[in-house]
Amino acid sequence: MSEPPAPPGPLAVALRYDAPGPPLVSAKGRGEIGQAIVDAARAHGVPIERNPALAEALAKVELDDTIPEGLFRAVAEVLAFILRTSGKLR
Repeated sequence: MSEPPAPPGPLAVALRYDAPGPPLVSAKGRGEIGQAIVDAARAHGVPIERNPALAEALAKVELDDTIPEGLFRAVAEVLAFILRTSGKLR
């Protein structure tokens, strides 16, 4: 049995990272909810990285669960981007 088609609109996944633990999925949604997540991030100056394949993989993680080990490298690259963007990493 195949999965139903995804609703139209942007998919957004928000991560929370409290070192030294692994990142957690703190919010996720598609369509209007996804757009609201993106809008909230922009309103609060949170850097946004567009990576549809990573977002799809992270959307399968339950809220407040840690990301799977197989996604550590991809998420580390996103975190490095955020730290560079914020000036906390050169």
